[in-house]
Amino acid sequence: MQASISLSCASPAIAAGSDPAGLGSFSRPSSLRFCGLKREALGFRSVKPLGSGRIQRSISRTVTAAISSNGSASKGFDYDLVIIGAGVGGHGAALHAVERGLKTAIIEGDVIGGTCVNRGCVPSKALLAVSGRMRELQNEHHLKALGLQVSSSGYDRQGVADHANNLASKIRSNLTNSLKALGVDILNGVGTVVGTQKVKYGKVGFPETEITAKDIIIATGSVPFVPNGIEVDGKTVFTSDHALKLEWVPDWIAIVGSGYIGLEFSDVYTALGSEVTFVEALDQLMPGFDPEIGKLAQRILINPRNIDYHTGVFAKKITPAKDGKPVLIELIDAKTKEPKDTLEVDAALVATGRAPFTKGLGLENINVVTQRGFIPIDEHMQVLDASGNLVPHLYCIGDANGKMMLAHAASAQGISVVERVCGKENVLNHLSIPAACFTHPEISMVGLTEPQAREKAEQEGFEVSVAKTSFKANTKALAENEGEGLAKLIYRPDTGEILGVHILGLHAADLIHEASNAIALGTRIQDIKFAVHAHPTLSEVLDELFKSAKVNTDVSHSVNEPVAA
Repeated sequence: MQASISLSCASPAIAAGSDPAGLGSFSRPSSLRFCGLKREALGFRSVKPLGSGRIQRSISRTVTAAISSNGSASKGFDYDLVIIGAGVGGHGAALHAVERGLKTAIIEGDVIGGTCVNRGCVPSKALLAVSGRMRELQNEHHLKALGLQVSSSGYDRQGVADHANNLASKIRSNLTNSLKALGVDILNGVGTVVGTQKVKYGKVGFPETEITAKDIIIATGSVPFVPNGIEVDGKTVFTSDHALKLEWVPDWIAIVGSGYIGLEFSDVYTALGSEVTFVEALDQLMPGFDPEIGKLAQRILINPRNIDYHTGVFAKKITPAKDGKPVLIELIDAKTKEPKDTLEVDAALVATGRAPFTKGLGLENINVVTQRGFIPIDEHMQVLDASGNLVPHLYCIGDANGKMMLAHAASAQGISVVERVCGKENVLNHLSIPAACFTHPEISMVGLTEPQAREKAEQEGFEVSVAKTSFKANTKALAENEGEGLAKLIYRPDTGEILGVHILGLHAADLIHEASNAIALGTRIQDIKFAVHAHPTLSEVLDELFKSAKVNTDVSHSVNEPVAA
């Protein structure tokens, strides 16, 4: 049984192979990327203008997905595509592969969903939903401004933990069911590459099975990175994997690392009543953010809360609590390595980033050497061997390649690879992929930070301009009494190209997609500033941001191909 969905927005449709250049000077490049992929990769076609001179464009895509059948493999192979790892990236690749008619199998040695669903994005958002509600109830000034009265607020720790666990279980079940519904073969066990187009899998202590595939995708993800000298016991010294279970709420917790993970957990713990101490190796908190946004985030998310911090220091040694003694953290200067201080806390969360999970993949069988654990790839996600040559029919997506360690980036890479193995040439534009930190308020970003943009401008010889707008000028934000926030646009005034957008404020994680899609489509400021936004909505923050940008008046309104990164 098959389901077919056809979307068409023009008539008549042109025959396959017709020359799209008939759009003349008004046509957009046929290689234009949609959501980071070239338009051809999505099956979009353009039509010639009708006699009236009006341009009509046919956007036609037929999706044929096997509901109970996984198709037939290419001659001589067990499968068209085998994916090692059933996280978000592997799942996205598998679904798209079946949609494209490939007989597909996915190998998973743990549970479907990977880190994001089981130990990352999904349960953490459940905890952050709780912290957000708690902050609303605890903010007496905010409530009074809205005319509300709440006597007291409290929480049930086990109930909060159950909410996170139940959500992860539900999403995991949804992903599993979607794979089964499309007929993807789910192979349980640890996958190993044994040669070109060959994989074996099996559980420890049981015989292994070898299968062949025309193409193979490695999507094994990552694990928490724990520096030397830190002893993790999973109870008083732990990583995000343990913290998401919320087995207890310490009175005082040190968080080692102030990136996305550390910042989000500080939001959760302080909302639930903990005192937090950040330990950051660099000289400033939130080093991965645009500096201006980072400073504002510190003023809003750090300073008013029960948080202190130590910057420019390493946690040389962390000893778990035992025998009635607290957790001990020995700090040294990050530059001189001289002893600085010793902290005694109830618990320590190690949020120092993530490391690729690539051991045991059999990479030595195909002469592939990892770089700091990451699998080397080219711009098409195809694996490179120790000599820098492409390994035939082998690809790597997601955290394991280190290109961009985000679940949705892994999924986009997986779709891109599937398109490539199906003969559709495309390169994913990573600069169009957004990122978000789900604190209260949220932080989001896409593209370059201001320092990165200025460095690029100096190297390539162009000017950079910056535009900003405040949430205090937005009617919807003021109606919500949530006026704290800033949106920042970094762009080229000579061409109108959007280089980066950074937002701190209410629902920033949702707002960023207008900017990320604009970058993916190659839309210029002089075009997007004419878009109409509903009033009053938070989307008008971006509307005002784009309208405030000053682009040279002699710049054309054509949309150009964005440069892949």
